[in-house]
Amino acid sequence: MKKITIAVITIVIILAAAIGLARQQAHHKQASADTISPNTLTIGLEGTFAPFSYRQDGKLTGFEVDLSTAIAKKLDLKPKYVQTKWDSLIAGLGSKRYDVIFNDVGVTPERQQAYRFSTPYLYAKTVLIKRKNNTQLNSLADLKGKKMAQSTTSNFGVLAKKSGAEIVAVPGMTEAMNMVTTQRADGALNDLGAYATWQKANPDADTTAIDLSKESPAAPAAPLLAKNNKKLQQRIDQAIADLKQDGTLQKLSLTYFNADLTKK
Repeated sequence: MKKITIAVITIVIILAAAIGLARQQAHHKQASADTISPNTLTIGLEGTFAPFSYRQDGKLTGFEVDLSTAIAKKLDLKPKYVQTKWDSLIAGLGSKRYDVIFNDVGVTPERQQAYRFSTPYLYAKTVLIKRKNNTQLNSLADLKGKKMAQSTTSNFGVLAKKSGAEIVAVPGMTEAMNMVTTQRADGALNDLGAYATWQKANPDADTTAIDLSKESPAAPAAPLLAKNNKKLQQRIDQAIADLKQDGTLQKLSLTYFNADLTKK
């Protein structure tokens, strides 16, 4: 009788282990079903846009790097990063270079028509960056006819053009600031957090920034996916909801921006 009992217990343990393994394999299969590479979440970003994504001592870091890493962990996937310049970043989704973009991508009706957004995770503040001795730039109305260093396809570039500015095309924030400081552009519109990080790294730069929150309300930034990838979007939605609930999202915002920019 004792031997029978031991045998039954052994069978139960083996069956439980088999079921657990089967569930784990099914979970991994589901986790990989909506990504371009098995067991991997391939993420597109600039990698030169501090504090969102940038290299420090050769290592990729930043708010969106940490956030997307946490999301990949929630999805039981390994994060893989593909650095791409902004003006060709979104097009990379169509050519399946990555599954999702984390790059302070603003939610706009035009992008919603062609792509799919997950849940917004950040509400960026727009600032007008200029040289301190430039007294002519103080609002969006002042941009008309002025040279503004912008990425042409960014929200900020679109806003500057809409305000009547002459766009001096640049690939990113670093190049924009170089154009402003060398007087090859009158100014630039960009994110408050990005400018604060640049200013900290360039304390002697003779620049300042004007908060345009009243004229240009904070725009939500969200993960951007291919239009047909609804399942991955829904899973990322849930991961973001979990990270909001456990405080991770707010903690990352405070770490990189010294403020909670996760709410409107």
